[in-house]
Amino acid sequence: MAAPGGSRRWPLLLLLFGLVHGVSAVFVVKDGNGTACIMADFSAAFLTSYDTQNGSKSVTFELPASAEVLNSSSCGKGDASDSSLVIAFGRGHTLTLNFTRNATRYSVQLMRFVYNLSDTGIFPDSSSKETKTVESVTDIKADINKKYRCVSGKRISLHNVTITLRDATIQAYLSNGSFSREETHCEQDGPSPPTPTAPPRPSPTPAPESPSVSKYNVSGTNGTCLLASMGLQLNITYRTRGNTTVTREFNIDPNKTTFGGSCAAQLVTLELRSGNLLLVLQFAMNASSSRVFLQGVQLNMTLPDAREPTFWATNSSLRALQAAAGNSYKCNAEERVQVTEAFFLNIFRVWVQAFHVDGDRFGPVEECQRDARSMLVPVAVGGALAALVLVVLIAYLIGRKRSHAGYQTI
Repeated sequence: MAAPGGSRRWPLLLLLFGLVHGVSAVFVVKDGNGTACIMADFSAAFLTSYDTQNGSKSVTFELPASAEVLNSSSCGKGDASDSSLVIAFGRGHTLTLNFTRNATRYSVQLMRFVYNLSDTGIFPDSSSKETKTVESVTDIKADINKKYRCVSGKRISLHNVTITLRDATIQAYLSNGSFSREETHCEQDGPSPPTPTAPPRPSPTPAPESPSVSKYNVSGTNGTCLLASMGLQLNITYRTRGNTTVTREFNIDPNKTTFGGSCAAQLVTLELRSGNLLLVLQFAMNASSSRVFLQGVQLNMTLPDAREPTFWATNSSLRALQAAAGNSYKCNAEERVQVTEAFFLNIFRVWVQAFHVDGDRFGPVEECQRDARSMLVPVAVGGALAALVLVVLIAYLIGRKRSHAGYQTI
């Protein structure tokens, strides 16, 4: 059974011993005698999509600090039986880890996620209010009396939901009521797991050519809500399996990319998919200022040579590519949008308009400051040349007049 009163995460004690880092949390399941049989310390990110009246919409969210262990968690009956950790959060969402064991190893045999689409805080404008369940087997396993340790992100795909566990320490069938000193490392960490410290100086790699410019559009029940023409490039810093930090750029190939999106009153979404890559751009409109801007960027992709193959980044508080509602934003210069410390989105020759789009035509253009500054250079040079010509002409006329004055008729 679970610890009485739900989650017992001993917050003060754990903070003193350094077991809580960032948004990660420690979850504990205890038996009837109050002895811990399961402990798990990790942070989790969820990526999924759901239907709205304006089409499919992607969403990412974190396991909140308020998540707690439910009493339906179990230590099982005896060492050979199954046990489970059930974590609840939000309005009816649960994450369950079902454990099993043999004589030498234990594992998370099944991971189950139940989510409630009527939770408007996570799933705004959802056309369904039902509760969905997805589950999958996992390869999370460790030796008996050893903790499972994975500093790298561990991605588990459950149908249309991807869960990424970060900096995870998990152990079931505890022998002394706490984490063991010995540990079994996940494959992503390799034989010597990385420490979560600042990475070494990145190694630059040759930049690829500029990406191809392509046209994108998103339509809803009221017509087109997004027109865009742009080239997209992903600038990502990550650590390789050889423990070297590199920065590499990946071009989005329009010929290998499909796109879609959704239209809502205050949010327009463009989704681009290419193989194992999902890039989501979200444009918002400020009702008070009538300004439209790129507010959110989400990226989920696989980096085969990375120590942590699953790369996931998101930022929903951007203010890039701004223009007045009804106008389009245009920039011939390269735009570099910083999404996170490890991810920049490079946008080339962008021309975009969200909301108040008239068919397939862009509205009045608002140029970026870089383009405006680049126009100042030829104007200034032209002005300087004109002034120089004028000075030379005036000097010539004055000199000519003086030469005539020196040869007057007597």
